[in-house]
Amino acid sequence: MAKPINAAELELTEQLVVLNRVSKTVKGGRIARFAAIMVVGDGNGHVGYGLGKAAEVPDAIRKGIEDAKKNLIKVSLAGSTIPHEVIGEYGAGKVLLKPAAPGTGIIAGGTVRIILDLAGIKNIRAKCLRSNNPTNVVKATFEGLKALRTVEEVAALRGKDPADVKA
Repeated sequence: MAKPINAAELELTEQLVVLNRVSKTVKGGRIARFAAIMVVGDGNGHVGYGLGKAAEVPDAIRKGIEDAKKNLIKVSLAGSTIPHEVIGEYGAGKVLLKPAAPGTGIIAGGTVRIILDLAGIKNIRAKCLRSNNPTNVVKATFEGLKALRTVEEVAALRGKDPADVKA
């Protein structure tokens, strides 16, 4: 297994994906709480997400950022795009990620756009195929990004030269 990424060594930018107000009904009335999904990234192939829950909004956001820094992943990039097409699935969420030519930009919905932008991907096309629940879309996008492999990574796994793998 790969060694964990140290968040202290990276200059991370954080962004709120969704803030959800939830309430619980108890004998004395309703208790309101907040759940925040946060994404952090350095714009250079490192990105992570986290969920924070608390009674106050700032505490939920802070907890989400702390969780996101613990769940950082390294994304395989091919220049300013991704090396190949991939579909990420999590629960009912399904996200299609396709590489795009330079100058295309990020063509994606709001939830996926935040993740791809913070990961440092500049040219990509993405589509949510099933659920648009933000939690499942975020997790499905991360499953897709984890599945990406460059030609060099595949060649190293197979013990071959990268030129032999392309053919």
